[in-house]
Amino acid sequence: MENSSQLPQQEGQTLPASEGTASEVPEVQNADSAGITSSQIEVPAKLIDQVIGQERAVEVIKKAAIQRRHVMMIGSPGTGKSMLAKAMAELLPKEELLDILVYPNSDDPNNPVIRTVAAGRGKQIVTAHKAEAKKKIQFRQTLLMLLLLGIAGYAIITMQLLMGLIAGAFVFMALRYTTPREETMVPKLLVSNDTKNIAPFIDGTGSHAGALLGDVRHDPFQSGGLETPAHDRVEAGAIHRSNGGVLFIDEINTLDPHSQQNLLTALQEGEFPITGQSERSSGAMVRTEPVPCRFVMVAAGNLDAIQGMHPALRSRIRGYGYEVYMAESMEDTPENRQKYVRFIAQEVKNDGKIPHFDQSAIDEIIRESRRRSNRKGHLTLKLRDMGGLIRVAGDIARQENAAITTATHVTTAKKTARSIEDQVSDEITRHLREYEMTVVEGTRIGRVNGLAVTGSDAGSVLPIMAEVTPAQGASGTVIATGMLKEIAQESIKNVSAILKKFTGKDVKNIDIHIQFIGTYMGVEGDSASVSVATAVVSAIEGIPVRQDIAMTGSLSVRGDVLPVGGVTYKIEAAAKAGIHTVLIPRMNMGDVLIEERYKSLVTIIPVDTIDDVLKFALVPENSDGFLTKLKKMAMRSTVMIADAPPVNQTTA
Repeated sequence: MENSSQLPQQEGQTLPASEGTASEVPEVQNADSAGITSSQIEVPAKLIDQVIGQERAVEVIKKAAIQRRHVMMIGSPGTGKSMLAKAMAELLPKEELLDILVYPNSDDPNNPVIRTVAAGRGKQIVTAHKAEAKKKIQFRQTLLMLLLLGIAGYAIITMQLLMGLIAGAFVFMALRYTTPREETMVPKLLVSNDTKNIAPFIDGTGSHAGALLGDVRHDPFQSGGLETPAHDRVEAGAIHRSNGGVLFIDEINTLDPHSQQNLLTALQEGEFPITGQSERSSGAMVRTEPVPCRFVMVAAGNLDAIQGMHPALRSRIRGYGYEVYMAESMEDTPENRQKYVRFIAQEVKNDGKIPHFDQSAIDEIIRESRRRSNRKGHLTLKLRDMGGLIRVAGDIARQENAAITTATHVTTAKKTARSIEDQVSDEITRHLREYEMTVVEGTRIGRVNGLAVTGSDAGSVLPIMAEVTPAQGASGTVIATGMLKEIAQESIKNVSAILKKFTGKDVKNIDIHIQFIGTYMGVEGDSASVSVATAVVSAIEGIPVRQDIAMTGSLSVRGDVLPVGGVTYKIEAAAKAGIHTVLIPRMNMGDVLIEERYKSLVTIIPVDTIDDVLKFALVPENSDGFLTKLKKMAMRSTVMIADAPPVNQTTA
């Protein structure tokens, strides 16, 4: 990145020395000046100790585990929600786990009986019943064989073979369909915990009703001695298999309302009968006795998950547990950098197939973590994405038969493991350049190169055009096209105040058309506000805009340029498109951490107000008059504040 104190000035234009001065971006510091490798880092044995950057969530999980409270964790994907849920299962107090058995009910076959025994006893009971049933079957078969041999012998002696054959068949069929089937009386082991030494952890994410609540399989043969016993068709659900442990459900809002309501019932009662979930199945007639399901529930999701949750279910969690918002970044301190080194060591150990990282590779990972945090002085906690980068870098090192992963491997991995959004952004940029829809040189009236974020880690150039026409109706309107969503539409309305303030014209006599070029996926957010304002001012005043400049920033109704997100990715997108200068909000300067290969390609200029943006971006024929107009605009705001009438105050 090249921090220039001043852009090339236009003829007759003088800029104050403070204009365009970029604040310094902090240099990347090593995780440990002594130089270490990830192989020297000890990985904690317990999952709860492997979690980094989520101190509040860790504290809540520890408390909730001791008291067996429910927890709801809300936050971005990849911040450690499932890992914390697994850690909670390790922390739950050691209690006697149970096996759950389902027995046939001789009084009502459609109402199987539920029994619980100590863990490990279930298999013994089922094995004993099977052995007893096998003995009875063998005895019956032996008796049948002797009887048939007797009939055959008598038929041979009396020379009545045909009658003997008929008698044998009759006896066989009579015994086959009149004697009880011993195997039908063998209980079924519904839930087994014989191999578990800690509380069970069941992931019910995305489960349909049957998998979550239990189900009864359909029986195509429902009579004639071929049917499967009702108790043998019963299947346990996730809520039953997690009895005594943790049930984790991510994206809980994706469960249908019926499943959420039944889940609430299970939480309240601690038991839930199993019945067929399909009304058309023969299993719908079967309903077991209540099955124990005393589990600790850990629900998770993004912010929108709250909107889709059953209100009573959320109330139950809040009333009997905790709600936690997952942090997306942590402060960039020496202590937290050491935690990141441990995270790298954990990922290498858990993968088991990639070499460890040396100091240079560790420093590059931490630097990338700063980039992805989108906050100055912070490290990202979207660790699933960072773990993916670590594994790709390790794969590259392994492919080269390297004994250790270096910074070169990490740098190569960043180019290889690019997100779909980043790849699409590059493809769109090339497409626009081929058809000259992205202009990066010369000047144009009413055309500005805005910048946008695609996905979570990619930027793109967003050309914006504006045109002014006489009003077609009783009053002028602002017409914006390009699949603008709610926040983007509101930001367009705020631009009207800036136009009235700068031009001094009555915009009710004109229609202002604003077009966002190539926004096939829609536009959301207000970071294009400065671009829209610049394009419209250019169109109204007929002043050309420099096309080698791109800009981003939110805009207040008073003309202040406010900070936005994703400035690093936006700047890199501008550099890839061939744009040499980028205007960003001054408050975002600490967030800039672009890749080394882009630093020599782009100059970054911080701005505070729309006045600063217009000074850099517009190329007026009369520079002195233009600057005077900008000064008057600033003075007009000050006078309006000074002349404002005092507010009436009432003393109580």
